[in-house]
Amino acid sequence: MSLKNKLGIVNSSELAYAEEKISKNKALELFETGLLDTFEAGTFDSLSKIHQYLFDEIYDFAGQLRTVNIAKGSFRFASVMYLEAALKHIEKMPQSTFDEIIEKYVEMNIAHPFREGNGRSTRIWLDVILKKELKMVIDWSKVNKEDYLFAMERSPIKDLEIKFLLKEALTDKINDCEVYMKSIDASYYYEGYNVFKTADIK
Repeated sequence: MSLKNKLGIVNSSELAYAEEKISKNKALELFETGLLDTFEAGTFDSLSKIHQYLFDEIYDFAGQLRTVNIAKGSFRFASVMYLEAALKHIEKMPQSTFDEIIEKYVEMNIAHPFREGNGRSTRIWLDVILKKELKMVIDWSKVNKEDYLFAMERSPIKDLEIKFLLKEALTDKINDCEVYMKSIDASYYYEGYNVFKTADIK
């Protein structure tokens, strides 16, 4: 069974396919219209707007805080009871250096504020911060999937691996649409969905 959705899809594989294609089109719109550059870097409000833009055609909960506890494997993300407090704390975290930005990214991943689509939304959110503060973004095509998963699983305890991995993938191609879209191609890093090439959308 799939999550309840606006598309009326009940098969989880079909929903994954539709969700990937729609959210990728919406991500491209965010970039091409320049709307993404109007969002305030590092706030939950900006993350919420990104999530809502990507998933509003699919889910009623797009852009809204989850109301259920969720886990990935044996790791439980922030409890709903403490989610709002966690997000307020994350917003106050500094973001002037690469290390600070990744620490903030790790904390937002632990919060996992949405019912679905956290990975894609948060990677775009991360690039918005990096672009504003450092004039850099991540080229996700240079990030190994297995290394990333392992580093993110360990990041709540030790974030050195994820910092090293992402620092090696930094690029100054901040206005390159192809580089930007790699963050959506990389959706399998968390959601396990099929990866689409840019040519597959629209």
